[in-house]
Amino acid sequence: MMAAVAQFSFVPEAETRELASDLRDLFAELAETLPLEQRVYSGECHPALDVVETPSGVEIIVDVAGVPAPALRLLFRGDTLIIAGEKAPAAASAEPTFHLVEREFGRFARAVRLTGAFDVQRAHASLAAGELTIVLPRLADRRGRAHTSPVTSPAERRP
Repeated sequence: MMAAVAQFSFVPEAETRELASDLRDLFAELAETLPLEQRVYSGECHPALDVVETPSGVEIIVDVAGVPAPALRLLFRGDTLIIAGEKAPAAASAEPTFHLVEREFGRFARAVRLTGAFDVQRAHASLAAGELTIVLPRLADRRGRAHTSPVTSPAERRP
């Protein structure tokens, strides 16, 4: 069973507005909670990510070297996971002279569309060695299993 990810699939307009609103809220929260030295006032960052299906669910691994955990936010809406954050440049003690600049700094948001049933209440994320790993456990498939339901009389029912 493939938990296929269609990262660049069509998103209905109403859902796009909701996701845009969610992103504004996430970045506003970061602006309120991050210390000044971790804030980014310009720029955009594009961290690479991998989506890996495992026997028990899906793992999303995002390269976020230099981003502290308080500067990261995760949001689940419908079948979309949004990963947002801010990567601030390292503080320089004096006016540096750059010879080459390749690392990106700034705000970022990545959206991953997931198909399948996942237990977002049991989802967890960890940050280690510059990688954010998000684990989404799959809900147990109950199709094909027998289910019983008790039969009660009106006197046995409770309001």
